[in-house]
Amino acid sequence: MARLIAGKKGKLKDDTAWAWGMLLPNVIGFLMFMLIPMVATFILSFTNYDMLTAPKFVGIQNYINMVKDPIVRQVTFNTIVYTVLTVPIGMCISLFLAVMLDQKIGFRKFYRAAFFLPSITSMVVVAIVWQWIYNPDYGLLNYFLSLFGIEGPKWLLDAKTALVSLAIVGIWKSAGYNMIIFLSGLQGISTTYYEAAELDGASKWAQFRYITLPMLKPTTFFIFVMAVISSFQVFDQVMLMTKGGPGRASSVLVHYLYQNAFQYFKLGYACAIAYLLFFIVMIITVFNMRMEKNMREIY
Repeated sequence: MARLIAGKKGKLKDDTAWAWGMLLPNVIGFLMFMLIPMVATFILSFTNYDMLTAPKFVGIQNYINMVKDPIVRQVTFNTIVYTVLTVPIGMCISLFLAVMLDQKIGFRKFYRAAFFLPSITSMVVVAIVWQWIYNPDYGLLNYFLSLFGIEGPKWLLDAKTALVSLAIVGIWKSAGYNMIIFLSGLQGISTTYYEAAELDGASKWAQFRYITLPMLKPTTFFIFVMAVISSFQVFDQVMLMTKGGPGRASSVLVHYLYQNAFQYFKLGYACAIAYLLFFIVMIITVFNMRMEKNMREIY
């Protein structure tokens, strides 16, 4: 009996060692690339640091300056506008594509792949293509508008249209990815609901309104929250296509953070802005967790 107990203890120790061995790469990665940078960013947000001299502790001055900074308010407003433009419109387009491609049509797999392709295309390539499309002199979009006698605007060069132009690119790039998630949700709905509705004489619109939409609520909510978080973190197309211009018309939080850190060398102030973004995303995430819990209780 003693040998049996000792053998079980030895096996348990071996299993524990193997478990820690398997977890160690993830733990090291989390510490090096997540936890330590987060703590360092929080500490640096209370300093005046230009990456050339030693950090100087300034208390909460960076946060006071951030509250008073009109540019922070402007880029936060731009980020919210970008979110309002991209999230609801993009979700509607993705849902429409998913419903259409869930039908039995020819070349269905080809269309799914074609609509998903922008999601995996490099943003550098996307930016080059869309800069050509938006070109005010020889761009495809203004040429198309000229066929109807409409003089197209200077899309990326006009303060009134720059942010809208970036939002269109964001919608185009993310629509395919969200479409795939909607498709998975649609294919999880049992066909018996639709068969029963058809027997009762329900139209296609009635089926979509009273069966498809309610059954897609968890999927829709997941896409909504992830899209909002992603839109608050937008940076690449802003940097590649407009660099925040003209003026600050298309500058967003992450772009202004980047400028303070690597152009103005105000790393402490940039860290304070990073934590502003962190708290915004955290609030959205907490809201998501609570709503997801409510969804589980309902369904």
